[in-house]
Amino acid sequence: MKNHENKPTGAGKTSFKLIDSAKFFRELDLKKGITFLDVACGWGAYSLAASDIVGKEGQVYAVDLWEEGISSLKNAAVSKGAQNIATFVSDVSHNIPIENDSVDVCLMATVLHDFVRDQVDRGAMKQIVRVLKPEGILVIVEYKKTDGPPGPPKPMRLSPQEVDNLVSAYGFKQKRFTEIGADHYLQIFGRKDEILLNI
Repeated sequence: MKNHENKPTGAGKTSFKLIDSAKFFRELDLKKGITFLDVACGWGAYSLAASDIVGKEGQVYAVDLWEEGISSLKNAAVSKGAQNIATFVSDVSHNIPIENDSVDVCLMATVLHDFVRDQVDRGAMKQIVRVLKPEGILVIVEYKKTDGPPGPPKPMRLSPQEVDNLVSAYGFKQKRFTEIGADHYLQIFGRKDEILLNI
């Protein structure tokens, strides 16, 4: 995931202002008091919005390898008085520094295609499986497989079927699919009923 000469793939880019954020959060239906994980959070726009919804009883974890983004998020959280956001600088394909079975909702917002390109999706998915509660959900936002801009070149983009195929290997089954803007779609996955394969 890391480009040692510069910064992580995709760093500094955010889909939050490009999506229908109201529809996004309606689909997620986040509850107060839950634990929300923003994987490769960047500037943390999704984390900041989620912190308002989960409330003081809830917890938001924001993890990214990009130190500048994490620093910016920390400052934004202090400015708005959000005390329920914990930030970490870490390579999520090697370590998400939170406890096993502790997350209710895990978000990957326009990052899975970068993980696939950098060939770190396997490590990231194994970490997500570890930290997500058995009844937790995995939320994936990706660019539609069309020509941009905005977004990455079409060959880098993942179709909903490609996303489904990738995450199903880790024990997930799609619960919901919807478009959340002209350029983006949302998929929500739960755990399959059968026992997870030893991956």
